Amino acid sequence: MDKSNVVLIGMPGSGKSTCGVIAAKVLLKNFFDTDLLLQGLEHSRLQDLINSKGTEYFYEAEEKAVLSLNIEATVIATGGSVIYSEKAMEHLKKLGKIIYLHLDYETMLSRINNFTTRGIVVKNGETLLDMFNERLPLYEKYADEIIYCDENTVEETVKKIVEATEK
Repeated sequence: MDKSNVVLIGMPGSGKSTCGVIAAKVLLKNFFDTDLLLQGLEHSRLQDLINSKGTEYFYEAEEKAVLSLNIEATVIATGGSVIYSEKAMEHLKKLGKIIYLHLDYETMLSRINNFTTRGIVVKNGETLLDMFNERLPLYEKYADEIIYCDENTVEETVKKIVEATEK
């Protein structure tokens, strides 16, 4: 399988799904959202899954969903917590180029107003800042390219995704 896929990773609110759909159109690729795959496999909304079965179950289910991917010519938007699974990230790296959509903490907070219902995995006793600080080095570790999105419009981020794909 060639590495024709573009894999978007990043914090909640970074634009993985929103920009991914548009980038797929520009790049003449399909679009796939692993959060939607996970919801379909589990027959549950992400937040309901976290609430009812816990974070560890969620991570395992997310890893299983990502490992099931066998697609080409696709922009793949991942869930923000996918970077907790080394197996899932190795699989995604084999499938395509990993682009990290970077946000500062303040920008993430300003972009998201539905933290309690969105399906963001925050471990018991942790704050959003704890989650942010824990994930940051993992995103950087797996990224082939980093796009800084704090000041970008959707169109600007899409343009940078397209440019990063063509490198």
